[in-house]
Amino acid sequence: MKYLLLAGLLCSGTVMAQQHLTPELMWKLGRVSGTGISTDKQFVIYSVNTPDIAENKSNSKNYKIPVAGGSAEEIAKTDDILHNDRISPDGKFIISSKPVKVKKVYGSDFYPDLTKSNVQIYETLNYRHWDTWEDGNFDHVFVAPLVDGKPGEEKDIMAGEAYDCPQKPFGGNEDFIWSPDSKKIIYVTKKKYGTEYAVSTNTDLYEYDLASGSTKNLTEENKGYDVAPAFNNKGELAWMSMKRDGYESDKQDIVVWNGATKMNLTQQRDDIHVESFKWSDDGKTIFFIAPIDGTLQLFSVNYPGKTRMAVVIRQITKGDFDVSGIVGQAGSSLIVSRTDINHAAELFTVDLSGGTLAQLTHVNDDAFAQLGVCKTERRFITTTDNKKMLAWVIYPPDFDASKKYPTLLYCQGGPQSALTQFYSFRWNFQLMASQGYIVVAPNRRGMPGHGTQWNEQVSKDWGGQVLQDYLSAIDALSKEPFVDKSRLGCVGASFGGFSAFALAGMHNNRFKTFIAHDGIFDFRSMYGTTDEMWFENWEKGGPYWEKNNKVAQRSFSQSPSNFVDKWNTPIMIIQGGIDFRVPIEQGQQAFQAAQLRGIKSRFLYFPDENHWVLKAQNALVWQHEFFKWLDETLK
Repeated sequence: MKYLLLAGLLCSGTVMAQQHLTPELMWKLGRVSGTGISTDKQFVIYSVNTPDIAENKSNSKNYKIPVAGGSAEEIAKTDDILHNDRISPDGKFIISSKPVKVKKVYGSDFYPDLTKSNVQIYETLNYRHWDTWEDGNFDHVFVAPLVDGKPGEEKDIMAGEAYDCPQKPFGGNEDFIWSPDSKKIIYVTKKKYGTEYAVSTNTDLYEYDLASGSTKNLTEENKGYDVAPAFNNKGELAWMSMKRDGYESDKQDIVVWNGATKMNLTQQRDDIHVESFKWSDDGKTIFFIAPIDGTLQLFSVNYPGKTRMAVVIRQITKGDFDVSGIVGQAGSSLIVSRTDINHAAELFTVDLSGGTLAQLTHVNDDAFAQLGVCKTERRFITTTDNKKMLAWVIYPPDFDASKKYPTLLYCQGGPQSALTQFYSFRWNFQLMASQGYIVVAPNRRGMPGHGTQWNEQVSKDWGGQVLQDYLSAIDALSKEPFVDKSRLGCVGASFGGFSAFALAGMHNNRFKTFIAHDGIFDFRSMYGTTDEMWFENWEKGGPYWEKNNKVAQRSFSQSPSNFVDKWNTPIMIIQGGIDFRVPIEQGQQAFQAAQLRGIKSRFLYFPDENHWVLKAQNALVWQHEFFKWLDETLK
């Protein structure tokens, strides 16, 4: 199943209609990201990030386009168009963040005369996180007066604290904001250090008072995540909240505080897990995105305040697409980002009264107009415990039901992340199907958007029903005459990589090949080397040494490493060298086991990549090796 390398053809103008997507073509697509609405509400500001393969980097440009639609205009800077939320509403202060050395870590920190020593000394956990070793620096929030438009003397409002704001590894400016009266700064942090940090998700919102210099915990009573604070124009504060400490995939709700009382606006809906939100311009409504039935959709919920109005959640958009981000409101419309399996992100306007979407940006229209569209359909599959499970099925662009096709079972990561109409630049369903494969992507146990019970049934039972769900999905599709049962493959990353390892020991010769990227192979060594221990404690039910902990003992008994004796199928193992979430020994152990058992196997190692593959040339190697392996093993 060799695929054509069409690099450069789009630019030359020689591409014929309905070409199939290739890795080179995919990596020419512009990656559109909404930045905001101009202060005069006339323009939408967005950026386009375009990979530069030759330079192994990306180039970014900013644009503005009228809210009503029209031609986009490139702009050099956005400072004079967008509101600067780093400046206080009264224009007197500015906030920023920067790293501050708080703890000694290096040999030269402890022994200043030994400047050429190369040693790191730790006494607690959290000594490394995601892809970075702890160096004793912590990101702190600073405030400074503005004097003639320039920052004056800065003050560290977290002075001496070994805590981070923005939160690591992915926090940004949204983690620290101004109150509308300019008197307070609200910031997000987890005020725990070391081992305490590594075992807890108890992140809180703190209120710093400029006049007194005092700090108050606004969410002390809640023991789970509290993140993403945002004020409306009335000074009412909303944020996203999870209840249980240690459970990073707990139901996430929107809570609002009016200075006196707190109200959870989304707890009434068991199937709602909020991913992001934004206040309406009038401060009476919150727009939010949540997974529902295998997609991400836009919802609204009213905030009644002190009135006796009922809280009403309304789904605004519906369809086989994802509303993946909210840019802002412009009158009766909302500007959002939208994707589907056949299209990368573009910006759309949403009519708030009826939910109709209209495309606003057209960055990739020309490219996609020349590509064959992959048909996608919903399948509802009966599981072994008699539940109905949604699965996305993606077909090749030139699908012919009279032919037989090799078929891939896609295993999603997380484990509790939604499998929707996303457009990935690595695990791209359109790209896989365009190489001649049918792709089956089941919304198996452990996915939000199908109710809390369904979402939670993966925890503490990774080797249980969730694996049966995968087999139910591939078995159901294998009954179709156009599926070649002799050419079935199984692929996935993270929890999906674990799934590939686990299924390799129990698939009963269903699959002819496996691909596992940064997957968990051995539960014991994973417990001893991963960074966020709250995840392992929750998902496994406790440490492996608790012999009387029946839940933990069952969990660790389900480790794929326990079933290598049943491996008999070719497997490609991919591993990032600076992935501290699923550390390197997981991939090494799996490859070593396969090799020693005489199984055809390949180890694809990226020394400078973390849990993802971010560098352009590395990503292209990934794609070529992915399809080369399938070509070798699904002949």
